[in-house]
Amino acid sequence: METLERSSKVHDEARQGETFAPFKNDSNQFKKKFLIESYGCAMNFADSEIVASILNSEGFGATRNVEEADLILLNTCSIREKAEQTIRKRLTEFRKLKTARPGILVGVLGCMAERLKSNLLEEEKLVDMVVGPDAYRTLPDLIEEAGTGQKAVNVLLSRDETYADISPIRLNSNGITAFVSIMRGCNNMCSFCVVPFTRGRERSRDAQSIIAECKDLFDKGFKEVTLLGQNVDSYYIAASAQPAGEFKGSKASDADAITFAKLLEMVALISPELRVRFSTSHPKDITDDVLYVMARYENICKYIHLPVQSGSSRILQLMNRTYTREWYMAKVNRIREIMPDCGITSDIISGFCTETEEDHLETLDMMAYSRYDMSYMYFYSERPGTLAARRYQDDVPLAIKKRRLDEIVKLQNRLSQQSYKADVGKTYKVLIEGNSKRSEEAWSGKTSHSKVLVFAKQGFDFKKGDYAMVKVTSTTGGTLIGEIAGS
Repeated sequence: METLERSSKVHDEARQGETFAPFKNDSNQFKKKFLIESYGCAMNFADSEIVASILNSEGFGATRNVEEADLILLNTCSIREKAEQTIRKRLTEFRKLKTARPGILVGVLGCMAERLKSNLLEEEKLVDMVVGPDAYRTLPDLIEEAGTGQKAVNVLLSRDETYADISPIRLNSNGITAFVSIMRGCNNMCSFCVVPFTRGRERSRDAQSIIAECKDLFDKGFKEVTLLGQNVDSYYIAASAQPAGEFKGSKASDADAITFAKLLEMVALISPELRVRFSTSHPKDITDDVLYVMARYENICKYIHLPVQSGSSRILQLMNRTYTREWYMAKVNRIREIMPDCGITSDIISGFCTETEEDHLETLDMMAYSRYDMSYMYFYSERPGTLAARRYQDDVPLAIKKRRLDEIVKLQNRLSQQSYKADVGKTYKVLIEGNSKRSEEAWSGKTSHSKVLVFAKQGFDFKKGDYAMVKVTSTTGGTLIGEIAGS
């Protein structure tokens, strides 16, 4: 899995520990209320919207006020030790609350569930229920069981669960952008990553349900969808798995299979007014077909998150990334050849097992070569149960990991500054997502390349959800500043 909880970053797309606001339905109509906090990747945030839908159907309304919650859920990330420490601290705070209000139920969802179920339930007694990412349909029964004083657990992984028939409730939504999960699990066995063990094997959601969800979002006024998966490029629905009658009497063949490139095009064709993004790509799987579809459709954002993890072929082999330094560089070249203006971002690990100074320098060189707009950067944190934990010694001293990470962050800051300064004087189509965080007199939105662009309202008749042509006039850190083109 590539979309990680990061320790150092230029900007953050998935807010950590976010408490979701009440959804559109008036929570006062519900006798019971739940609070859900999500940590980690965008997939967890999307899963929380599935959970909200299930709970809503059982008579629970959402709340942001912990004091009025009957049920508190933490949707957890297990990708780094820091994330687990943060969640444990939060659970300790909730344990104090349970002392004052014994009837409250506290549960852990997601990636920490399988790995730490015994610790959380029995040894530390921090929670009443533990629910894995494939077991959310059983939440009503587990809540009932936990309500009797029993410890409720379901961490079974599934080979076919995609929640395709559940309509997510858009928690804390701006009404403009939304996540749409297209697949679950991961078949890549990167040696540093725990996700294949916490989220199970890869399975793709049927295309028709994805298109129906995206159409419904657009009809409700949403203007951008992000297609989510641990590795979206490996999305695949065989012709034989598609609905009967799909081929109008002709025999299905491999050519009728739905690949990620075909799905991406199907979503783009819903409307030219619907922007399409996706996350995350594994370098080994993103194909020319995907790149050509991206180039063909203006409403598919010209932005690819392409995690490299390391610039050293030796380290990449130890990580089981299945590509070399030279292969990755060729992929970057191919992206820029087909889409010269495509934004590229990355994930980078400092101090993986046996990493030498030469390996580190190759990572810095890779960053400079790829000219990343932004990167998620962190030092290696050994996760129990991973291949790396079983095979290799975590032998790079913490001080060296931190020093190398600092060098990586400083280089990325320079690369980001160069990238943002290069946009000054250019005009971009911006989807307005709302007011600027600093002033209600300015709009904020994103370019196709996923850069935030802020511009003065200036009396122009725009509203949230509109597109505007904006000329970049300056940049501050990770934000572009502009003005309406022609003003």
